[in-house]
Amino acid sequence: MPHHLLIPFAAASAPECQALLPGLKLPNLQALLARLAEQPADRGDDHSLTPPHERALARALGLPVADGQIPWAAAQSEAPTAPQAWFSLCHYQVGMEQVTLLPGAQLALDDADSRALFEAFEPLCAEDGLTLRRESATEWHASGEPLRGIACASLDRVSGRMVDAWLAESPANVAGARLLKRLQSEAQMLFYTHPAHDARTARGLLPVNGFWVHGAGALAAPPALAEAPDMPDTLRQAALRGDWAGWQKAWQALDAGEIAALLAAAQRGEPVTLTLCGERHARTWTTAPAGAFARLGRSIKQLFGTTPVSDTLKDL
Repeated sequence: MPHHLLIPFAAASAPECQALLPGLKLPNLQALLARLAEQPADRGDDHSLTPPHERALARALGLPVADGQIPWAAAQSEAPTAPQAWFSLCHYQVGMEQVTLLPGAQLALDDADSRALFEAFEPLCAEDGLTLRRESATEWHASGEPLRGIACASLDRVSGRMVDAWLAESPANVAGARLLKRLQSEAQMLFYTHPAHDARTARGLLPVNGFWVHGAGALAAPPALAEAPDMPDTLRQAALRGDWAGWQKAWQALDAGEIAALLAAAQRGEPVTLTLCGERHARTWTTAPAGAFARLGRSIKQLFGTTPVSDTLKDL
C-alpha cells in the first residue's frame, strides 16, 4: 500500500498563523513537493460544517462525504447502520454579544465529575429515545432514531469560536434537530445547578455547562473501510489552542520526522501520497508516474523552481 500522510491544520486562517507562513522553513516538505504530482484539489471554504481534513479522511476511508453529515460515530461502531452521534462536553463562554465554545480537551475534566454529570443527564436522553454511554470523560456516545439525517458542524470547526455561525439546520430531520437543541438547553440548566459546577469553580476550573453534537447520522450499509492514512495531530492541537508558537515548532518537528520519512520513501521509488489540509481546502500530491513525461515535468520544476512552501500553505 502507498504511504499516505494526511496533515490537518497545515495552515489556518488566523492572522497569527498567516503571519508565520513566509518565515516557515520546511526543506523536506519543499523537496517532497518537487518530486510529487498534484492531484485535483478539494476546494471549499472556511464556512463549511465539515473541515477539509475530515473530508479528506472520509474519502480515504471510503465513507460518504456530505457537508456536516459524515457519520463518524456510526462508522466507528459495531452497528454502523444505526443513527449515532458524539456528544462532546464543553464550556460555553458567554460574552456581551457572543457565545464561544471551549472544548472538553481544554477543561481538565476528571472522571468523577464526568460520571456524575453523565448519571444526571442520561435519564433525560432516555426519555427522548436516545441511548447514552460514556466513551471518555469528555466524549459521550449517543444512539437512537432522532439522530438520523442530522447535519452538524465538526467540533474542530467550532472550538474556540462563536457558536452562532455553526448552528446548522437539518431539513432531513427537523424534529430531531429540535429535540437536540432542547436537550442542549436542558443540559445547560442541569449542569449549572449540579454540585460539580460549584466544585470546579471553587478549584479555579471552568465548569462544564453544555455539550456539542457532531459526527451524527448512519451509514446505509456496513462500510468496507480502507486503510487509514497516517494523520499526525500536533498541528491540529496547537491550532485549536491558538498556540501559534507551538504550531510553528510542530511543523518543524513534522518536517524533520514524518515528512523526511515520506521523502526518503519517495526517493527509494516507493509510492507515496501527501495531503495538506487547511481550513478551506485539501490538496493532495502523489508519486509521479514513471516515463518521459514525468521526467520532463521534474526537469521543468528544477529549471524554473517550485512554488515556495509558504505560498502552498497560504492557499489552504
